[in-house]
Amino acid sequence: MTESIVLWPDGAPQAAGREEEDCPRLELYPLAGEGPHPAVVICPGGGYQRRAPHEGEPVARWLNAAGIAAFVLHYRVAPYRYPSALQDARRAIRLVRHHAADWGVDPARVGILGFSAGGHLAAATATGTEAEESPPVDAADGQSGRPDVQVLAYPVISFGEFRHQGSLDRLLGPEPEETLVRQLSAENRVTGDTPPAFLWHTADDASVPVENSLLYAMALGRSGVPYELHVFPSGRHGLGLAGEHPHAAQWTGLCERWLRQQGF
Repeated sequence: MTESIVLWPDGAPQAAGREEEDCPRLELYPLAGEGPHPAVVICPGGGYQRRAPHEGEPVARWLNAAGIAAFVLHYRVAPYRYPSALQDARRAIRLVRHHAADWGVDPARVGILGFSAGGHLAAATATGTEAEESPPVDAADGQSGRPDVQVLAYPVISFGEFRHQGSLDRLLGPEPEETLVRQLSAENRVTGDTPPAFLWHTADDASVPVENSLLYAMALGRSGVPYELHVFPSGRHGLGLAGEHPHAAQWTGLCERWLRQQGF
């Protein structure tokens, strides 16, 4: 059994109870041997309704094989709404840094990786603001919740013309204020302080249009943030590691190379 820890031992902010789905947790995949090692927090997708298993442990094992410690985030999903998942992700990064010595991690090399709606969570975390922070409860909250890099796989980014309606509804509710919709469209959150990004998508994604990645890449470029973007001609949404898709499967090798270039 893989070890896991709850993010808030005394209960998460705005938690409705103490059942499993009320208690966000971090599944640990540290590396043995001499460190410190770079680390990545993984946010599986699932439309803010669930967390897809194939975008969790298998991705952690891939990162481990690449020499990177991995941590799968079981963040809160519907009926929880914004900012619960974002608070979970920022807390996860802080915990990885807080336990860096115990887990053999370099606190200066902690990234975030997200798929689909988990990609939206990763991008929102990388562009988070102080107003979205949870109240500090312990020493871990003295750490930075900003990731050093972001990896976004077929991400939900925009809640405008190219939105994924299900993610929007579950994150913000059926009739959200337009100002909040714009605020949570990640392309509107990018600044010069946003960490470097690696993105990949398929051009014919029928669930989350490729324009989501294109909009984010353009926003990064306008702010002078380094990024690498790969758009593969075809492939269904939710490919994960894409082992059954020879073309899109290239993304893992391309991402490993990019991570090395970032010092990971």
